[in-house]
Amino acid sequence: MNLQETLELHVKAAIKTLFQSELESVEFQATRKEFAGDITVVVFPMLRIVKGNPAVIGEQIGQYLLDNVELVKGFNVVKGFLNIEISDSYYLNFFYSIKDEANYGFSKLKDDKAVMVEYSSPNTNKPLHLGHVRNVLLGYSVAEILKASGKKVYKTQIINDRGIHICKSMLAWKRFGNGETPESTALKGDKLVGNYYVKFDQAYKAEIAELIRDGKTEENAKKNAPILLEAQEMLIKWEAGDEAIVALWKKMNGWVYDGFEVTYKNIGVDFDEYYYESQTYLLGKEFIAEGLKTSVFEKDADGSVWCDLTDEGLDRKIVLRSDGTAVYMTQDIGTAIQRIKDYPDVGGMVYTVGNEQDYHFKVLFLILKKLGFDWAKNLFHLSYGMVDLPSGRMKSREGTVVDADDLIKEMADTAEEISKELGKLEDYSEDEKKALYKTIGLGALKYYILKVDPKKRILFDPKESIDFQGNAAPYIQMAYARIQSILRKAEGTEVELSELILHEKEKQLIKQLELFPEAIQNAAAQHSPALIANYTYDLVKDFSSFYQNVSILGADNDKEKNFRIALSKSVSQTIKNAFRVLGIDVPERM
Repeated sequence: MNLQETLELHVKAAIKTLFQSELESVEFQATRKEFAGDITVVVFPMLRIVKGNPAVIGEQIGQYLLDNVELVKGFNVVKGFLNIEISDSYYLNFFYSIKDEANYGFSKLKDDKAVMVEYSSPNTNKPLHLGHVRNVLLGYSVAEILKASGKKVYKTQIINDRGIHICKSMLAWKRFGNGETPESTALKGDKLVGNYYVKFDQAYKAEIAELIRDGKTEENAKKNAPILLEAQEMLIKWEAGDEAIVALWKKMNGWVYDGFEVTYKNIGVDFDEYYYESQTYLLGKEFIAEGLKTSVFEKDADGSVWCDLTDEGLDRKIVLRSDGTAVYMTQDIGTAIQRIKDYPDVGGMVYTVGNEQDYHFKVLFLILKKLGFDWAKNLFHLSYGMVDLPSGRMKSREGTVVDADDLIKEMADTAEEISKELGKLEDYSEDEKKALYKTIGLGALKYYILKVDPKKRILFDPKESIDFQGNAAPYIQMAYARIQSILRKAEGTEVELSELILHEKEKQLIKQLELFPEAIQNAAAQHSPALIANYTYDLVKDFSSFYQNVSILGADNDKEKNFRIALSKSVSQTIKNAFRVLGIDVPERM
């Protein structure tokens, strides 16, 4: 039970004893810096239960707590705010109880039902880019936070390996590729295939221009460009199982999968299970057939199948085209059902997908409910904003995206450039420097993206993210490395479990440590890594203030010195744990 929970019980007891009333909840807030106190009880909401002057009521509650609760050592009342001072012994006892916990802040498994978190979910017609990076980092971190909160978690992705966009790359390679392969070009497979997606768009635009010159309208030219018609025909043949088309599809997708795995490894994320739209869309079709029988869906005169959601304030949604081919909704229905078949212990799913798909997921979740699946009420769309660059928005088909692999390299190069300016790595070998640059660069990228609320759009500037002074990963990594240096110098010391008079900076640091388990639970509930990122920044700011104002190794006596060493160690372990759920490494030296 944390401080707030403990005090809530005592405040409720005070209200019952003093006023013979039952209080449902107590509102707390941080004590303002100009007043003495560690935590503040807001009296005003109690006036619904207890009538009287809020300042007088606050005085009565404060005196009750001082007389009856050992951990309360003082109080003051400012208007309707009861500021409570907590004894040093409370903070010391708390610190001694957690100082040796390697996984402090993390909860043991406390729920039989698992959560499946989907992220990445790329198309197999192009490499991963900056937009995918935000998706992957968010999804991976949310999965790790849910695990830390006590949930069983499966990490997954659905690979968009079918559809007209895939056929565009395939057709362009057939036309213009001359049989080249990743081996013959020394290109990662996803990059090679992505190049042909761009080539398709170039050829398509050229054909449109030619048709317009021949007198066609722009709309007609876009629909009837020969290369597009051929790609559409290729998709129909693929769905019909044409051997040559399927063989080409398997070959080119294999190139892309190999490329993706390299990127995932470089960025430091993983998955427990892979799903492929080429497999799940068939199951979706089966359930659409079932839904037609139970009137969840309806068939139009042209043979297309729809779900009418107008009674729910939405519109009619197509789930099967008139030619019988699947749409995204078809395969998403099939994917969700397949996952529950494969993992019966899954009680909910988190879909990490950009906010341009908000409506799609409202519809998907509603359709799954209409199909009678009880677990559909536990589906959550982790909607996030786009990532922009100072140069503007990215477009895959025009080849103007920021490639994920190039971005990772650029971050390491930028970290190298800035680190050299600081000039603190003279005793590092070249390999150690290279590894450190990647740790700093990749950490900066992840933190810059994760510290922002997922719903907000991001303008990403690589240089701005590598900041050794402000709210950025290198600043936090530097603090961690500084503590490791202190611990190396203090090796062999042991903290004594004894009473101390705490310096205000020591107390503030322990108060911040106490908040970490709550930060994990709140981040899990809100699916927001930003809460962990900003908690960690606040912890490091408190440590920096402690470090500047309190001598650690030069303390007045061994008791104080050993305590401060142990406190620094707990701070570093909490930084490491917090960064672990963000997917960020911390270096032992910087």
